[in-house]
Amino acid sequence: MATAEAHQSWTLAYKGMSSDNIKGLVLALSSSFFIGASFIVKKKGLKKAGASGIRAGSGGYSYLYEPLWWVGMITMIVGEIANFAAYAFAPAILVTPLGALSIIISAVLAHIILRERLHIFGILGCVLCVVGSTTIVLHAPQERMIESVAEVWDLATEPAFLLYAALVIAAVFILIIRFIPHYGQTHIMVYIGVCSLVGSLSVMSVKALGIALKLTFSGTNQLLYPQTWAFALVVLTCVLTQMNYLNKALDTFNTAVVSPIYYVMFTTLTILASVIMFKDWDRQNPTQIVTEMCGFVTILSGTFLLHKTKDMADGMSSRLPKHIDEEDGFASEGIPLRCQESLRS
Repeated sequence: MATAEAHQSWTLAYKGMSSDNIKGLVLALSSSFFIGASFIVKKKGLKKAGASGIRAGSGGYSYLYEPLWWVGMITMIVGEIANFAAYAFAPAILVTPLGALSIIISAVLAHIILRERLHIFGILGCVLCVVGSTTIVLHAPQERMIESVAEVWDLATEPAFLLYAALVIAAVFILIIRFIPHYGQTHIMVYIGVCSLVGSLSVMSVKALGIALKLTFSGTNQLLYPQTWAFALVVLTCVLTQMNYLNKALDTFNTAVVSPIYYVMFTTLTILASVIMFKDWDRQNPTQIVTEMCGFVTILSGTFLLHKTKDMADGMSSRLPKHIDEEDGFASEGIPLRCQESLRS
């Protein structure tokens, strides 16, 4: 009797993935492949542009005239479109952690193409990212049923999320005005902090806009609602801000370090924003929530290994000097991090 009750309880807790969640999963996986590769292509473009003009990390925009950078940007756009669609079908807690796959792709390609060495424990970090992502996928909540974009607007204007948004905006302005002029070239967390904070708001708006488009294509026109256009404006503003500061981070710091740190901060803040706005955990039992958190900690452990073993591969424990990339004839950046501050990731 007890065994039957336990089996019934387990069945109720783990009903399997819905068709929408599966669609979101496939889109998120394909997105990670494109985005992971785009980091490398864009980095090559930035290096070529910097050899003949002012580097992006120094405030230059010569990369806009470099075709290779645009190839990377188009690849990233394709990945972001797939990611955009994924958020329309699945909750952020499912979609966002799958970005760990893009870390693995960018780290491996950086090792092969950019000759940014990946230590054996970095490979273990990649494995941990996969294990953690799989754990989260298997225990992700079902997508919330929403009938109109007005419902999403009501969620976004609740006091809890308004407080979160206000804190994020204040933090971004402080970083841009006070910290970037002094620490942008030496502390990786400054540029990535701006990208991650803004990114958490952009994902919520992307999800809202994706839901509006999905409902519109289903026959319920959401383009008549002003809320749809308000979310679109937020998406545009946030994406442009992210693109600008991510370019600066990629041009200034090592790709194999930018990718995992950006992933950790972006994913953490996005999950927090989703839990506040869409109340994802209200549709789960404690066992599922704890399992998801364990999966996320596993991913954090993997990204930490990728970060720290990069220092081991370069034989340094703190700031690394620039060295010359013989293939490009261009200075390849090391990891200007202070050991204590790097642990923040």
